[in-house]
Amino acid sequence: MEFKMHELPTGRVAELIGDKQMIETAQDGLDVLGNAYYQEAAKVIVHEHQLSPDFFDLKTGLAGEILQKFSNYRVRLAIVGDFSKYTGNSITSFIFESNKQGHINFVESVSVALDCLSA
Repeated sequence: MEFKMHELPTGRVAELIGDKQMIETAQDGLDVLGNAYYQEAAKVIVHEHQLSPDFFDLKTGLAGEILQKFSNYRVRLAIVGDFSKYTGNSITSFIFESNKQGHINFVESVSVALDCLSA
């Protein structure tokens, strides 16, 4: 697991890098969280393609399990991708509500993620 570090005035952000899917289970999400925290980052960026497709199927509960861990440890998360392909009411509402609360953000680019996480 490799991170690219971004230094912001509000703290360090760990961006998970790599082209393959890395987060398939809640434990994988916890591993990302732990590794980022070990590198003194209290904010994390992951890319949509690094998440299992099950993450976006809310019936599996995977998104809830992973995001609950980030909330419990008070680590902010930005997920970067093109979410327009998710058209179901549940997932679109989930993304909207997450963005509204601001602890978990679904955004279109790393630069927008950094802006969200710097607030």
